[in-house]
Amino acid sequence: MKATLPERFYTAFLEGDRWKLYLQGVASTLELTVIALILGVLLGLVVAVIRTAHDQQRLGQHNPILALLNFLCKVYTTVIRGTPMMVQLLIWGFVIFKTSRNHTMVGALGLGINSGAYVAEIVRGGLMSVDIGQTEAGRSLGLNYLDTMRFIVIPQAFKNILPSLANEFITLFKDTSLVQAIGGMELVYYAQTIGGRTFDLMPPYIGIALMYLLLVILFTWLQGKLERRLRESDRR
Repeated sequence: MKATLPERFYTAFLEGDRWKLYLQGVASTLELTVIALILGVLLGLVVAVIRTAHDQQRLGQHNPILALLNFLCKVYTTVIRGTPMMVQLLIWGFVIFKTSRNHTMVGALGLGINSGAYVAEIVRGGLMSVDIGQTEAGRSLGLNYLDTMRFIVIPQAFKNILPSLANEFITLFKDTSLVQAIGGMELVYYAQTIGGRTFDLMPPYIGIALMYLLLVILFTWLQGKLERRLRESDRR
């Protein structure tokens, strides 16, 4: 006798305490997202500062080392933003780190490097939005370029780029599902594992789709609250 739809969902989620595997998958997915975002922000910040320093050179100045670094950063952002993330993950997992057994961390690395290219443009836009007079004021006070960025420019730009970084977090959270393609353990991996045991993939897939949706709605709500707080602080 064919199982009814409620019975299929009971088997996929409650029988044998399988719901614990889904929770484990959610925890792994969030951990993967946070690691990738931290890596992406650090990498993106370095790239953005280099590109901004190059673009804000005074007329007639030319630093060959800065020009080379700027060129490498442009190549990095062009290649990463111009190729699919899935292809990048496959290269990381099956070409560069083909002997690695920690596929989840390889996936986090791939996601972080991909995110860094987008974060770099977000941060660069924020840095360029700060009036150039702020940079010149810092330099006139005797601060070098890095200290000027650290103490004057970046704190002002941070408020402008925070909403975009929150969007990047949500995007990364959804993109973690691609890590399963190289054997990484996240929510999709656990759903497929349960589907393989029950020989019924429909309930696990629908279940994790709802989990992604609910979490994205939660993150979007938190992002909205953050943006309202920032607008209120600007009015004061």
